[in-house]
Amino acid sequence: MSAAVTVRVPAKVNAQLAVGAVRPDGFHDLANVFLSVGLYDEVTATPADGLRITCSGPDAALVPLDRTNLAARAALALAERYGISPDVHLHIAKDIPVAGGMAGGSADGAAALVACDALWSTGASREELLEICAELGSDVPFSLVGGAALGEGRGELLTPVEVGGTFHWVFAVADGGLSTPAVYAEFDRLAEGAEVPAPIASPALLDALRAGDAAALSGALANDLQPAALSLRPSLAATLAAGADAGALATLVSGSGPTTAFLVADEESAHKVAQALRNSGTCRTARVAVAPARGAEIVATQAV
Repeated sequence: MSAAVTVRVPAKVNAQLAVGAVRPDGFHDLANVFLSVGLYDEVTATPADGLRITCSGPDAALVPLDRTNLAARAALALAERYGISPDVHLHIAKDIPVAGGMAGGSADGAAALVACDALWSTGASREELLEICAELGSDVPFSLVGGAALGEGRGELLTPVEVGGTFHWVFAVADGGLSTPAVYAEFDRLAEGAEVPAPIASPALLDALRAGDAAALSGALANDLQPAALSLRPSLAATLAAGADAGALATLVSGSGPTTAFLVADEESAHKVAQALRNSGTCRTARVAVAPARGAEIVATQAV
């Protein structure tokens, strides 16, 4: 049995987020093309007398340290399934923006699940881990698998998507967060009285990913939640404009926001756009990352 297990897990960007009408259960059917990006959290699991959560890094003060945290919920779910007492200290080293539309909380849930599985030697299958992920939240299964995938249902039903190259991104981090339920509620308000089409993945977008063609991808990126995010946070429009003016191939709100995403041609362009965004006064900072990235994986273990 290990004395400590550290798992690294990436953020995500939604290359496409097509949103259907609200379902009777309150969720929405989605066609959600996930792309993992190289901004990472790390979760370290060590034995403890009970369940304990700590956090360090940017915006750590905004991360809940009780059992509402997805990392805590992941540990509790795995422990319950295997009849284990959830005695573990989970330390989250944050680098993914908090409440930023990049699935940072979901990433921590997936990482904690992998770490606890290894720490407790449960031997859970990949299918079992994905089942627990789906119970925890719509984005958690993708955080486990990484790469690129089409998420259907409420996002938890994954089909791998082929990616033929590396894509360069810049992410502008906003001040404060946006509540995902609030953004979906605003989507419903804006769509009231209109027919909302069934969500389908864009063939052009999937072709662009398969070809590794950034120029083609730039014309296919889409986020149905963007109008709702801009309605709740109008200042994001200035950030999007600043990135476009700096030469980004395409701009969009990442997921439910308020992080904004900028697809660029290459690494040099990424650093240029990031610096322009930092200088624009429209965001707190800007980060450069490449995609796709690997899903949750163990990067360090310490034996007893």
